[in-house]
Amino acid sequence: MSIEEAAVGCLLGTAVGDALGLPCEGLSARRQKRWCPTLEGYRMLFGKGLCSDDTEHSCLLAQAILASGGDEWVFEEDLARRLRWWLAGLPAGIGFATLRALLKLWLFLPRRFRGVRSAGNGPAMRSALLGVCFADDEARMLRLVQASTRLTHTDPRAECGALAVALAARCSMRGETFDALVDDLARLGARNASPALELVGLLQALRASVVRGEPTDSFMRRLGCTNGVSGYIYRSVPAALHAWQSHPRDFAAAVSAVIRCGGDTDTTGAIVGGIVGAGVGSKCIPDRWLDDLVEWPRTVEWIEDLARKAARAAHNGATDSHPVSVAGLMARNALFLVLVLAHGFRRLLPPY
Repeated sequence: MSIEEAAVGCLLGTAVGDALGLPCEGLSARRQKRWCPTLEGYRMLFGKGLCSDDTEHSCLLAQAILASGGDEWVFEEDLARRLRWWLAGLPAGIGFATLRALLKLWLFLPRRFRGVRSAGNGPAMRSALLGVCFADDEARMLRLVQASTRLTHTDPRAECGALAVALAARCSMRGETFDALVDDLARLGARNASPALELVGLLQALRASVVRGEPTDSFMRRLGCTNGVSGYIYRSVPAALHAWQSHPRDFAAAVSAVIRCGGDTDTTGAIVGGIVGAGVGSKCIPDRWLDDLVEWPRTVEWIEDLARKAARAAHNGATDSHPVSVAGLMARNALFLVLVLAHGFRRLLPPY
């Protein structure tokens, strides 16, 4: 598979995994199965799918790659600008750590004061595309993961988790073994020694679990996620990687496995979708899920074109733009907020 095709699969996979997991976000695994007996389609808007901040951040990152051509300083400043204006669009469901970090960006503080001390999974949800676009330039990939992470999250665990997702997407695209991912993470995460070692230990336990044929939800319960996977990055990333390794070439099965764990399902679904999508391409994402994704103005076609352009920019260093309608985004966000609130009130009713 070409890098362009892998990038398209990664970005569209992120969007589909996000949209499938969004209606189940915050539900325990037990209640989710009563609420959503099957995961064969979207449940957000009469069988149609909408995306959350996971997809939006991944698209912002892709636009920053395109605008910078892979130049680290330009990438960081462009992504910072896009995140500022994303917040100005009043998105629904933004995490508290990300909110605080973006408010600091609006204060235009010096770079060393950016981000907040948090090990949330925000950086991991947008990092898969970096592993695809810069698969052949490991040093640059590492620097861009660091830049993307530290704009919002300064905890070393957040950086290690985001790096693990980028490396997983690269392994998926190349068809490499899970051992290669573990070895690369141990080597590249050396400067964050203790956090990297902790995550490597989790991945080794994950590998043994997959070999035994243990389901993803059972593995996560053993890690203490009895009521669902939390937003802590050392829970979200192992859940996503376990689902990927359990179903490395089956997009639908991998995304369904991680959503069934409950908890932060839109983010875990987006991470798994990006990783598996990088390995199988968009042609192996079920057509009905792409057809029923009604995102606008970031349409499926817009996302596909952006992914191809970002992959080319990462390869040849040329810069370009891929704008989106600001007025359209404002209207979309207003509708999305209404839908999220309506969905939240619906959850007050049975089944419990």
